[in-house]
Amino acid sequence: MRLKNKVAIITGGSSGIGEQISLRFGQEGAKVAIVNRTADAGETVAEAITAAGGIAKAFPCDVSNKAQVQAMVLDVVDAFGTVDILIGNAGFMVLKPLEKLSEQDWDRTMDVNIKGNFLLAQAVAPIMKKKRYGKIVLTGSIAGSQGHAEGAAYCASEGGVILLMKALTSELAKEGINVNCLSPGATATPLNAQYRKDPEILSLFANNTPTGRDYVPPQDMAGAALFLASDDAHAVHGLNLVVDDGLSAVKPV
Repeated sequence: MRLKNKVAIITGGSSGIGEQISLRFGQEGAKVAIVNRTADAGETVAEAITAAGGIAKAFPCDVSNKAQVQAMVLDVVDAFGTVDILIGNAGFMVLKPLEKLSEQDWDRTMDVNIKGNFLLAQAVAPIMKKKRYGKIVLTGSIAGSQGHAEGAAYCASEGGVILLMKALTSELAKEGINVNCLSPGATATPLNAQYRKDPEILSLFANNTPTGRDYVPPQDMAGAALFLASDDAHAVHGLNLVVDDGLSAVKPV
């Protein structure tokens, strides 16, 4: 088991990519803290992990609220003793033409995607610094390194996630903390369920992806997250690991 007895906080851990990372980490021996805005959202995943012989618990938290983030981290430490791994996976996406993108849309995107990851890193860093060990993996997107129509807020926020990761790397690497980013391509999650109903979008991705697949299954992200969170990535700092079936390597969409 590559994460035996490690304590992992996984935000947005009840569905999509977060759910698959939570399940995989449980299989690899981690004690998994599944974080969502309501504890009920993570209970099903926690129960699946425990039913398979693992250890997991759901914790409620709005990652854009500093008080809630600080309280959640303290609750995880009370429950499991420490924090070894942070997977900052909670995300928000709204795709609208520029003129229809509201201030509220912009603010919520930035609050969850950038501010949330900042607050999480700020909360766990003292714990990790004290023992000179920690793994922080922020979930970004290929939209953070290439723009696309109707993505002003989302692309800007994901670009911010990548640069936040690099800034944290420059500050925390000397403390024994690895900070990296996992940037999925088109991945089948609840965030994009409505777009996956559009045959034109499915065709667009399938025709421009070397594998011929349109959306990558979220299970394919769990192995990449596992690597970055494991001791196999001891010397990996500041990496934006793109997992997109080769989509961005061949033709920006």
